[in-house]
Amino acid sequence: MIITIFGATGMVGKQLVRQALAEGLTVRAFGRNVTSLIDRDLKTDRLTALQGFVFEAKDVLKAVTGADAVLSVLGGSIDGTDKTRSLGMQQIVAQMHIAKRARIIALGGLGILNAPEKGLLIDDPDYPEIYKPVGLEHLAAFKTLEASNLQWGFVCAPNILDQDLTKNYITAADFPPTPNLYEIAAGDIADCMLQELKNNAYLHHRIGISRS
Repeated sequence: MIITIFGATGMVGKQLVRQALAEGLTVRAFGRNVTSLIDRDLKTDRLTALQGFVFEAKDVLKAVTGADAVLSVLGGSIDGTDKTRSLGMQQIVAQMHIAKRARIIALGGLGILNAPEKGLLIDDPDYPEIYKPVGLEHLAAFKTLEASNLQWGFVCAPNILDQDLTKNYITAADFPPTPNLYEIAAGDIADCMLQELKNNAYLHHRIGISRS
């Protein structure tokens, strides 16, 4: 299987690359500074660094053409000025349609999961103001996926810890899992995305996740 990873040099992206290669997948790692990702430990003919800009249609089209699946873990600042998550997702979805690619799993944030009563967590008056701008970016990215005809899944992560895979995590569809400990290892997010790629357990759903 050939997968394209957007945001491959980030905290979760690096975990995705390593885990995907360990599972025998062929990986296209996309990013502006992605060539630095391939060190001696990762050097294999199953890993290709694709240097490009997610806002450039031709770069994104090249990255997704022929891929069996796309994994997007695009990041950026949390103050709302960085539109990489929302506009990047628009570009990825547009080029996947052109390339006739269907499967995508993307990373967002906790705030766009359903609240227990109604609405989304981000709509709750007690939701931390500092996280609302990036939450709105995640929401815009999610709405782009939801409006597409792609086979999508959207992992909605709480606080991400710079930690390797633990396998000690739980998931739920569209709501935070119970109990929700409000943090998750980057390696476990990567594992969740790759497991979803294999099992399609949350097709067309947001995925709540927490360490257990």
